[in-house]
Amino acid sequence: MPEEEKVDPAEESEESAVEPVSETTETDTPVAPESSDPKDKPDAKGGEDGEDDEDAKDDEDAKDAKDDKDESKAETAEDLLKADLEGTKIRKAKGSKNVSSGICHVLATFNNTKVTFSDLKGNVISWSSSGKCNFRGSRKSTAYAAQVVTQDAGRTAMSHGMKEVIVKMKGPGMGRDSAVRTLQSLGFIVTSIIDVTPVPHNGCRPPKRRRV
Repeated sequence: MPEEEKVDPAEESEESAVEPVSETTETDTPVAPESSDPKDKPDAKGGEDGEDDEDAKDDEDAKDAKDDKDESKAETAEDLLKADLEGTKIRKAKGSKNVSSGICHVLATFNNTKVTFSDLKGNVISWSSSGKCNFRGSRKSTAYAAQVVTQDAGRTAMSHGMKEVIVKMKGPGMGRDSAVRTLQSLGFIVTSIIDVTPVPHNGCRPPKRRRV
């Protein structure tokens, strides 16, 4: 037993010299992996994520700018309506009559031409005459005057929604045919043409014959 307990002083000095070396190696080894530890990578990833976010924001801003340009280039409903209505002047209806079908009364005499649009019951919607359209003298009874008068009254009737028309002609004037042709050119659907010129049956004494 006493032989085992003896320890040489040279061995003690060697052990004391070796132990601090092991301690230094243990302390030095964890320092190197700390610098190369993958835990430091999230910072780099975070930077990359920030750059990706900035790129995404830039893309969104570019898309928004493109959308704004496309909207500015696109034609609006007002532009389309203005383009269609520049040629024809249509007045706005004062009341919401919304009459789809009606009657066109044409009075063509030797001296004047009058056109009146009414509903099926006879309530007047629009009217016009050659005197209203600034025709004077012998021009009031011409075919051209009847054309202008029909256009003036017809556009107002169209603004109230009228599409189908029954034409009732009265009188022996020159504007009978031109009035019907003008109605068709405006876009009205002429369903029927009726001559309602009054004919005397041995009633009042007729006026004396016209001298030309």
